[in-house]
Parts: sequence; C-alpha cells; structure tokens
Amino acid sequence: MNLATIKATLPELIGRYQSQADFISIRLEQSEGTQISLRSDRVETLSEGIAMGGQVRVCHQGGWGFASFNRWEQLRQRLEEAIAAARLIGDDETLLAPIDPVQQTFINPLTGKDPRQISLADKKALCDHYNDLLRGTSDKITTTHVRYSDSQQTVLLATSEGTLLEQCWWDLEMRFAATAKDGNGVQVGRETTGSRRGYGDLENLDQVVQGAAQRAVKALTLPTVQGKTYPVVIDPILTGLFVHEAFGHLSEADMFYENPDFLEVMSLGRRFGPPELQIFDGAAPPEHRGSYGFDDEGVPASTTQLIKDGELVGRLHSRETAGKLGEKPTGNARCLNYHYPPIVRMTNTWIGRGETPVANLLDGIEEGIYAQNWLGGMTNGEMFTFSAGEAWMIRHGQLAEPVKDVTLSGNVFKTLANIEAIADDFYWDESGGCGKGGQNGLAVGCGGPSLRIRDVVVGGDAD
Repeated sequence: MNLATIKATLPELIGRYQSQADFISIRLEQSEGTQISLRSDRVETLSEGIAMGGQVRVCHQGGWGFASFNRWEQLRQRLEEAIAAARLIGDDETLLAPIDPVQQTFINPLTGKDPRQISLADKKALCDHYNDLLRGTSDKITTTHVRYSDSQQTVLLATSEGTLLEQCWWDLEMRFAATAKDGNGVQVGRETTGSRRGYGDLENLDQVVQGAAQRAVKALTLPTVQGKTYPVVIDPILTGLFVHEAFGHLSEADMFYENPDFLEVMSLGRRFGPPELQIFDGAAPPEHRGSYGFDDEGVPASTTQLIKDGELVGRLHSRETAGKLGEKPTGNARCLNYHYPPIVRMTNTWIGRGETPVANLLDGIEEGIYAQNWLGGMTNGEMFTFSAGEAWMIRHGQLAEPVKDVTLSGNVFKTLANIEAIADDFYWDESGGCGKGGQNGLAVGCGGPSLRIRDVVVGGDAD
C-alpha cells in the first residue's frame, strides 16, 4: 500500500473512532535519500534508502496519547493504543486553539538540480574531492570529516477536525571539519551548508571547504585572547546563531506556559532591547530550510514578530500552548520525523536589518573583539556561551591582530539590552539543525545583520 492509496482511507478510519476522543491526528511519512560520511581516509556511511512510517496523536480531556509505527498495517492498532492512553491519563479540559480545516496539497519544488539525477558514485566523488582539499591543506591536519545528506519527504496529515493535507519537500546538507595539531596544540575548523533549492548549492564549495582547514592551521600559532569584558562586534552568522539559540528558544511557548515565573519574565510588552531591534520567526519566507506550507498540526505557515521596536510582542505556539494562553497558533508545531510528536520549534529566525553602516561599527572602540562564524555553543535558560570561528582584536577603532579561543557568554536579556548598533548588512545562514527535545537535526534557518554589543564576557587567558 502506498501513500496515495492510504490517504483516501484516513477520513473514514478517523470517523470510526472520533467519538472516543476529543482530537485525533494521523501523520504518515515517506522519505528517500542519501547519506555519506567520510572520516579521514575511511568511509563511515555510504547508503541510499527509503523509509516510511507514521504516528498517531490523540487528546482526550487534556491527556495525550502517542504511538508510532513503520508498517501501514499497524495503523489501526496504534490508533487504538493512543486512544486508550489518552483516556487513561486525561482528567482535565482539552484546550486547542481553533483553526480552519485544510484540504490541500503543498509541494515545495526544487528550483535547481535534482539530487535524484545524480548517481551515488558522483555524490561520493564530490565528498572525496572536498575531503582531499581538507587533507591537502597542511601536514598539520590530522583528522578530517565530510558528511553529505539529501532527503525528500512526503507527509500526509489527517485530523478529526477535517484536515487532509499532503506536503512534499527536499532538504540537502553538507558538513566539513578539519582538526589541526602541532605539539600539544589542537584546533578545529568547521563549515556547514544546506539548501532546499537543489544539488548545485553543494557544488563548487572549494574555497569554503579549504577555509575551514586553513582556519584550524592558522589558529595553532595565534595568541589566546585575554579573558575579560569587551565591546564586541559580531558578524551576521554569529548574529543568526545568537538569535536562534539564546533568544529563539525562550520564545517557544512550551518553555514557559506552565511556569508562572518565567511567563512573567517573558511578558508581552516588556522591553528587551533598543528601539531599532526587530526579531522575527516564520516558515512563510520561501526557499529557506525552515520553510514549509503548514506545520505538523495543519496550521498555515506564518511570520511572527517576536520583538518590535525593542519590546516583546509575540511568541511561538503549538495549538495547545496557544489554547492554554488564549493566543493564536503560529504554525510552529514541528517534529523531526514520525518517531516523535510535534513540539514547539523555531522555523527561520532572524533579526531585522538596521541602519548603521558596517564600516562604522568599530568606530570609537579603543579595545574590543570582532568575532565571526562559529565553532559551537550552548544555552541554559537565559544564559549562553558561543565559540567564535575566527576573531580579531579591535584597537583604536581598527581591526588588529587575530586571536583564538574566543568564547562569548552572558545573559541573553542583558545582551539584547546592550546592543549599541545594528548594521545595514544581512545574511541568511542555511546551515542550521536544531536539537530540541532530542529531535536532533531539524532543519532551520537563521539570519541577521552584524551587531555591536557592549560589555560582553569573553573567555580566554585569565589576567
């Protein structure tokens, strides 16, 4: 049985069980794609495959039942199990923000080269080429890693409210890493790129790939930054990482709708930054990795402004969080695949372009840091720490010597309040993969302009 055949049976199946629960959702998924992973001179993964499966979500008196399966013939049994689980734990009121039922097919088409027209051998050859570039950069490169993935997903969604939705999209990604070693010194350079447009976006990346290895080698001989508080200028890639990790997750309503203290902290109308600060999230902008037509609850994609003129004006919702807070759903209920239930997730998150010329961001900084790109980072509630991919000292308003081991940390609310200038540049970073709730690798986009921020704690050598 294929998806087209089973699609026609879903409304009738749901109708048979509709009286036993307040809400029923069936999500079926079929995907095909390629996975390649090279580590130094070894092939770790080389595969093409097709996967299929589904999930059932049921809500009754506020209690949720969930079941997943990978054989279509298991659907009815799993539906009954989910109903039984929801009825067992439900003891309250089902509060789901209302939406209009959708009966539609949404296809996000490729605008470039179709990965299905590229042989596995040619995809492997592309990975080999990039791996050779990394390894050949310097004899100080000790380990390299190249990872390629492409995937086409087709999803069916049917609900007891009358939604019958089909969506289809592609996602492509490549990751590169090189480790350089000299004596006891070890440095890593990384790059990631992704696309929903086509295979061509993963070709002709020689300069980008070599740059990752060159940064690792160069960093071996750089001085370590002196750790203290500096004014900091960050590039658009770091801005995108910051807005996603440090602020975006705090805007996801499942973080606080049952936490009165944090709900007060994230109260609408509170000022978080300068009047020039605008922050958005949304799946509506086309061709980005976090874009789609409808979320995994059938809510249409939208653009939600989170901060307007420096004040909090919005947050990201599933139907349940919107219902419990008396707000409108925003189309942010997403799951990685059929193994997981949808939770509130960002899509594409960005800071709006400012008016300060990029060339003026360093003006008046006697001693500071310019940081670009990223190696990694972590957040814990309102606290964050990010590692810059490259960094330079700023002295007397000019870029000076490069430095290494630059980590930026702080409280997100204080950092937003300390934004001094928002540049007139902008860059979309399509390298993101979000890992909230154990659902690691969900495609997202992020972007923004360069920022100047005062009083940022920068880690490095102690005084």
